[in-house]
Amino acid sequence: MLNNIGLPGLLLIAVVVLVLFGRGKISSLMGEVGKGITAFKKGVKDGSEEIEQANADEAKDVTPQTESESSKDKV
Repeated sequence: MLNNIGLPGLLLIAVVVLVLFGRGKISSLMGEVGKGITAFKKGVKDGSEEIEQANADEAKDVTPQTESESSKDKV
């Protein structure tokens, strides 16, 4: 049903929405949508950084010890 709309149909829908809600209401609504998208992106970024930090904290150090470090451990 929706795959037959085309460009003229989308323009008609946009004009009807603009007439019904007015320019001010639509711009404020789009501003809120933009803020929501920004907050969502920030939350995803913070969550991924938190996961990476947790994984880094759990990572085991597998660096080979040099001879001077191994002799210090024995003494």
